[in-house]
Amino acid sequence: MSDDPASPATARERAEHHYYAALDLVLEGHHERAVEEYRRAVAADPQFTDALHGLSRALQDLQRFDEAIETSKQISEIDPDDILAHTSLSILYQKKGMVPEAEAEGNKARVLGWKQQLKKGSG
Repeated sequence: MSDDPASPATARERAEHHYYAALDLVLEGHHERAVEEYRRAVAADPQFTDALHGLSRALQDLQRFDEAIETSKQISEIDPDDILAHTSLSILYQKKGMVPEAEAEGNKARVLGWKQQLKKGSG
């Protein structure tokens, strides 16, 4: 492990520390505090999609749908093949009554799922 505070390993370790703290807070029902910890995790490592997924879910639980949508969009920008990001967007759009957007994201998730199944089948 490097002593350089800017090294990627250290950034990911800091991110994971906040991520696991956020998971504990969610389990204890402290969603607002969990959001803060997830945001710290993402600040430490902006590519840490697990933290972004957690943040999106915590925001959804708080009915902060617009923020959750923006967070899920971040995930799909980092990893366009992330099925859960598209599924989350579909659910969030549905909750906001944005049916065409919800259907489009649901379709993206389905197509990605089929592609993954085809890869597994031909591998």
